[in-house]
Amino acid sequence: MTRFRYYVASSLDGFIADRQNAIDWLTAFGFEEFTADYERFIGDVGAIVMGASTYEFILGEGVDAYSYDVPAWVLTHRELPAVPGKDIRFHAGNVDDLVDELVATAGSRDIWLVGGGDVVAQFTRLGRLDELIVTVMPVVLGGGAPLLPAETKLDLRLTEHSVFPSGAVGLRYDVVR
Repeated sequence: MTRFRYYVASSLDGFIADRQNAIDWLTAFGFEEFTADYERFIGDVGAIVMGASTYEFILGEGVDAYSYDVPAWVLTHRELPAVPGKDIRFHAGNVDDLVDELVATAGSRDIWLVGGGDVVAQFTRLGRLDELIVTVMPVVLGGGAPLLPAETKLDLRLTEHSVFPSGAVGLRYDVVR
C-alpha cells in the first residue's frame, strides 16, 4: 500500500531551516552517519513531492545534486527550470488534484513529501500524511521554518527510534487515524 511519508531533519526546537531559510546548521553534521537510514528510506520511494524552495535549493547545489531517479512533482506558481534527463513535473493547483496521479505513479512504493513543512501541511490537511520520519539534530535554532506548520492535530504512534553518534535521534511515527 502506498504511503505518504515525511522524511526530514529538524532542530531540537522543531525547525527545518533557520530564520534565513538556511540549513548550514544541518550540513555541519555531515551525512555519513545518516547514509544507511537514508538509503533504506529512499529504496521504498516511487514518487516525490517538494516545494519550489526545496527544488531551488537542490538546483543551487548544482544540477548534479539532483540525484532522484523517480518522478518528482514541484509545487510552484513560478516557471522553474527542469533537470535534463529527470522526470520533473510542475504543479500550480491544489495538492488534492495530485493525489490519484501520485499514487498511480508510485505503484506499490511510497511517496516522499520532501521539506518544507508547508508542502507537508497541505497533505496533512487532506488526511494524506501516513508517516513522519524525523531526525532530531542536537541544535536549538530559536526560530525559522517549522517542522510541520499544520493546524490539524496529529496523533502519532512511535514505531522506531535510533540514536546516532553525533547525538541526533531518529524517530519514526505512524499517523494514527
